[in-house]
Amino acid sequence: MVEEAQIYRDVMRFKPDDLTPNAWAVKAGVSRAVWADMRRHGNPSRRTLQKLLGAIGSSLAEFEALRPGDERFARSSAASGLGESGTSAWSPAQLPTLPMVGTSLAGELDRPGGGIALIEIRSDEIIDRLPRPVALVSDPLAFAITMVATSMWPRFRPGRRIAVSPRSPVAIGDDVLVSLSGSGEKGGSGKQAVIGELVRRAKDSVELRQFQPAREFSVGDAEIESIYRIAGELI
Repeated sequence: MVEEAQIYRDVMRFKPDDLTPNAWAVKAGVSRAVWADMRRHGNPSRRTLQKLLGAIGSSLAEFEALRPGDERFARSSAASGLGESGTSAWSPAQLPTLPMVGTSLAGELDRPGGGIALIEIRSDEIIDRLPRPVALVSDPLAFAITMVATSMWPRFRPGRRIAVSPRSPVAIGDDVLVSLSGSGEKGGSGKQAVIGELVRRAKDSVELRQFQPAREFSVGDAEIESIYRIAGELI
């Protein structure tokens, strides 16, 4: 059996379930020889990674940001810009861990048509501490949750860990976690929230999109306690 390189295993975490590894390479326009070399020796070019990730709607920036900070492949942004080859590897100082808090399903948000997944986040229940992505070094409030719903499939897979960044600016098209006001006030229970892609902002509400089942829905400003940007799925 061929021993797989670490970066190949990391890349495979992004592979869509509906594609085999070879089919993904073909879709991205990566040759069989380059694919085999990456699998065995772990030395892909940045261009190869860009092609693979671009074929599934992701990016090299997202890939590098969500890998733990001690990986050799990561490049300092001061040394080279995105898309430049770069030559020097780097080893940043040990980063503080990222707390993973308790998360569970809490039913459905009351909206016409139903099917809007509601989750509960228990910020006082730290169940694990994970390597902190370099992209979150400047956000001491960042945390991780488990994706417990199928509502954002295939973007976020149920059971995977996703990073949430309260201090990151939020823009249209971002995936966000919307914490709902008035929840968690009795008995120390967690906060209720919904996850979705931010579609638009209205005068007194925000409109979100989930994928399974496909729904667009609004949450009024009076219902919202906080809106946090989801940095992505953790590897």
